[in-house]
Amino acid sequence: MLALCLTFILLLAMAAAYVVHRTGQELQRPLSISQPTEWTLNKGASTIGLANQWSKQGWIETSFWIKVAVRLDSSLTKIKAGTYELTPGVSVRQQLEKIIRGEQKAFYLTLVEGETVKQALARIKAHPKLTLTHTPESLAKLIDFDGANPEGMLFPDTYQFHLGETDSALLTRAAKRMRTEIDAVWKQRANQLPLKSSYEMVILASIIEKETGVAAERPLIASVFVNRLRKGMRLQTDPTVIYGMGERFDGDIRRQDLREKTPYNTYRINGLPPTPIALVGREALEAAARPLDSNMYYFVAKGDGSHQFSQTLAEHNRAVNQYIRNK
Repeated sequence: MLALCLTFILLLAMAAAYVVHRTGQELQRPLSISQPTEWTLNKGASTIGLANQWSKQGWIETSFWIKVAVRLDSSLTKIKAGTYELTPGVSVRQQLEKIIRGEQKAFYLTLVEGETVKQALARIKAHPKLTLTHTPESLAKLIDFDGANPEGMLFPDTYQFHLGETDSALLTRAAKRMRTEIDAVWKQRANQLPLKSSYEMVILASIIEKETGVAAERPLIASVFVNRLRKGMRLQTDPTVIYGMGERFDGDIRRQDLREKTPYNTYRINGLPPTPIALVGREALEAAARPLDSNMYYFVAKGDGSHQFSQTLAEHNRAVNQYIRNK
């Protein structure tokens, strides 16, 4: 009788060892997928439900071995809801471990220097994984901006997000990042800048951003505008005219546009416009805060993205004749 019991126990142990070994083997098999596959695990779903889904999709031969694995290893039950990218050649266990860690598939949205808040919101609207719920006006309230126009208050960068994240969450992150960048640069500003606040620095930086075609020229372009502000000269920069025209701008600036008095037309107003005219990056902020020390008051585009800088109006007129009028 004792021998029979020992034999039975031995058989049970062998069977258990086989099940453990076979379960391990099955979980080392890759999913039957030929390309990266986006897959969403809904809230409240269990590992057993996951196994049934994968079996139904044909990604595993049977759900049985995952169900056994859950019995053997309770940590496999701690899966997290979300959207994941299942990878060809990766084992079932590795896929499960990624879901347990909550390593969701990342999506990306890029906000671009020199674009406007409206264009930034349009990028969100065009993104297949985001839903736009904001206008510039509601954005101002969302980010606690003290003004009606939150232009320039989002930091241009590439933002990572997961499926289900709202546009509000992403925009709040971009606005928080912008405040951090503004504070950091403003603390390092040069002495005796003709700027009353960090907000004026952002306004100036946005003009620099729009005028710059060659990155290395930012500090020199900044110096031109700072020199003009110090001397009480109007900035006379076309991007401010364009911004003031809004939807009416059709790609060309005419003499009548330069003469039109809008709050943004720096050919008609003194000093800076009332708000930034675009999103600005760190380099434009730094140029506005620490412009090059120069005696330049004018610049004209040379046609290759760079500019010809001049100290006097006579020099500037000659440069205009050379590069614009081709005389």
